[in-house]
Amino acid sequence: MFEFAHPWMFLALLLPFGAYWLLPPYKERRASVRVPFFDRLVGISAQAPQDGVAMPARKWPQKVILGAGWGLLVAALAQPIWVGTPVVQEKTARDLMIAVDLSGSMETKDFLPVRRQNEAGEDTPISRLEGAKRVLETFAQTRAGDRLGLIVFGSAPYLQAPFTADLKTWTALLSETEVAMAGPKTRFGDAIGLAIKLFKGSASAHKVLIVVTDGNDTDSKVPPLEAARIARAHGIRIYAIAIGSVESVDQEALDLEVLAQIAYLTDGQAYLAMNQAELADVYRQIEALEPAEYETISFAPRRELFAYFFGASILLNAFFFSLMLMWSLWHRRHVKKERAHV
Repeated sequence: MFEFAHPWMFLALLLPFGAYWLLPPYKERRASVRVPFFDRLVGISAQAPQDGVAMPARKWPQKVILGAGWGLLVAALAQPIWVGTPVVQEKTARDLMIAVDLSGSMETKDFLPVRRQNEAGEDTPISRLEGAKRVLETFAQTRAGDRLGLIVFGSAPYLQAPFTADLKTWTALLSETEVAMAGPKTRFGDAIGLAIKLFKGSASAHKVLIVVTDGNDTDSKVPPLEAARIARAHGIRIYAIAIGSVESVDQEALDLEVLAQIAYLTDGQAYLAMNQAELADVYRQIEALEPAEYETISFAPRRELFAYFFGASILLNAFFFSLMLMWSLWHRRHVKKERAHV
């Protein structure tokens, strides 16, 4: 679409008319010669005497070319712009941080996959971490446009992947995680604390933390419930997912009550997943509770055309005056030849 940024500049088209009608004519005094036979000269020239200088009238091609040159110059001053087809971009305003437990118990092979059978047709259990990885990879594929982060925790929490919209890189960093690489314990209270710190640098109004663990908290510097209260104060919603067996004991025992309280304090949800199918269903529920919210940004590419109009005006005027100069030179030569023949 073609438009002008300053259409009011077209009022300048009236300036030549205003100058013609309002400004006084140019006058100049020059020396003259008096002759006693002035009346005879008037009769020979067949021109009536008048004040001022007689100027030859411009022909219509001259008026058209000069008018077109002035119009192009005014159009250039009006800043012509070509506005292209609007481009719409959508980006989400949601940041999701995933905290994955890498304690030693995550190596336990009691997690049933969706499709993995042995020769006898029986389901072959996989490790809890492997099952969590598979479902998280699928979950990440459904969050196109979101920014995902990854925290791994054991004896201490560590940032594995900062917030990024590059889900391919995020998935690659998830696949590199191994059991016990963060230590053998389960300090998910500290993991929540690290997530709170990382969310401080987020400009998103929707902050979600998903914690995946298979045991109870062990000696966190910040107790899980206290960390949850701080998270609520920072507008962070926590979804706590317990995986593994409810029959585990000691440090590997699932503290479902604490997980439920953490979720309650932050307006989140707590889940128990005993196998990969249940874990996948949990993530589907979270996806339904936390749908991707898109922020639409629309802009139209703009191309400035000032130079084209200004250049056309210059070329048109240069062509006109060059043509006039050539005609003047030709006319002088023609007059000289006629005088020479006389």
